[in-house]
Amino acid sequence: MTGGAGITHLRLRGDAHEVGRQHGAALAGPLRGFVDDSLCRLDLLLDEQITMSGLEPVLSAFDKVITAELPRLADEITGLADGIGIHRDQALLLQLRREILGYRKIPARGDCTTYARAGSHPVLAQTVDLNGDLDDRISVLDVRLTGSPRGVLVLSFAGLLGYLGVNSDGLAVGINLVLGGDWKPGVPPYLAIRHVLDSAATVDEAVECLRGLPLASSRSFMLCDATKAVWVEALDGGFRCFEAPQAEHTNHFLHPDFEPFDEINVFARNSSRRRLEACRAGLAAMAPAAGVEEHFALLSAPPIRVVGNGDIRYERTVAAAVALPGSGRLYIRPGDPAASVTREFAFADPDFRPAGSPPAGDPS
Repeated sequence: MTGGAGITHLRLRGDAHEVGRQHGAALAGPLRGFVDDSLCRLDLLLDEQITMSGLEPVLSAFDKVITAELPRLADEITGLADGIGIHRDQALLLQLRREILGYRKIPARGDCTTYARAGSHPVLAQTVDLNGDLDDRISVLDVRLTGSPRGVLVLSFAGLLGYLGVNSDGLAVGINLVLGGDWKPGVPPYLAIRHVLDSAATVDEAVECLRGLPLASSRSFMLCDATKAVWVEALDGGFRCFEAPQAEHTNHFLHPDFEPFDEINVFARNSSRRRLEACRAGLAAMAPAAGVEEHFALLSAPPIRVVGNGDIRYERTVAAAVALPGSGRLYIRPGDPAASVTREFAFADPDFRPAGSPPAGDPS
C-alpha cells in the first residue's frame, strides 16, 4: 500500500474474498470512520435520517440480486467486511450509497463530464462530480484475481469495489449519472463497471456484459478500446448505444429514444448542456495525439470543472481521471483538478502490461 497526494494505492491479489479482505484491512480505520460518519454521510445528504435496521429490507433485496448475478463480487464484499471488521450489510451499503440517495431534486451543480477517443492514441477521460465531500476517500485498486487472465486498475471512493478504470486488455470504462425510470434493487452500476473490467477484453464484449445485467438504476457508461469509443445509456432494462471515433457525455440522455424519459431538473440540465458543449469545443481544438496533461487542462477548465460552494449536499469535482487503454495506465488528479498534481498508476505485474506499452514514466 502506498499513500500521498490524497490517494491510497492498493495492490490486491488472491481470490475474491481475499482481495476484499486485503482492501478492507488496508483501509479498516478510515472505512470504519466513514461508516460511523452520519452513516456513510447519507444522513447529511438525505431529507430524512436513515438507520441500518431500517435499511435492512432494501439491502437484503439488493444482496439477493448481486449474489445471483455477480457471485464473485458478492464474495469480495464479504471479504471487505471481514477486513474492515464490520457487518456485511455495512460493506454492502458502501456499494449502494448512490442507489440509497436515489433521485435528487435539488438544483444540482454537476455530475461528471466524460469523453473517449479511439484510434492510434485511445483515451478515456472524465471529471468525477460527487456530493458528500468524497475527495478525502480516494483509492486506486490494482486487482489481479486468482485465475483471471487480466488485471484491473480501478478508481474507488470509500470502499467501492468499482467506479471507473482500465484493464490490462486495453479496455477503459467511465460513467455518468442520468436520471430516469424506476430505480429498484438490482446490480448497482459501480459494481457493473468492475464486473465489465474483470470480464471483458473489448468494447463489444463490455456492451454484452452490460446488456446481461439487471441494473438497479439509470446510467450512461463510456467504453473505449483501441478501435471503438461507445457510450451506452441504460434505462429500465433498456440499452441504447452510440459509437463514434470520439464520444462525449454529460448528465442528460442523448439518445432520442430515451430523451422523453429524462428526469433531470432544469438547473442540472442547463449545467449538463453547457459542459457537453464545452467538452466538444475543447476536444475540437485538441490534437489526436494530445498528452495526458492536455486532457487534464480541459477537465480543469470551467464549466467542466465544477467548483464547490461549501455545501456537502451539492456536487463538485472531487477528482479527474485520464485512462490510456493502449498502455494500461490510469492518471488521477485528486480533489480540485485545477489545484492538484497528476498521479500515474500502472499495473504492478510486468506481464500485465498491454503489448506496445510505452516505457515507464512516459505519459504520452
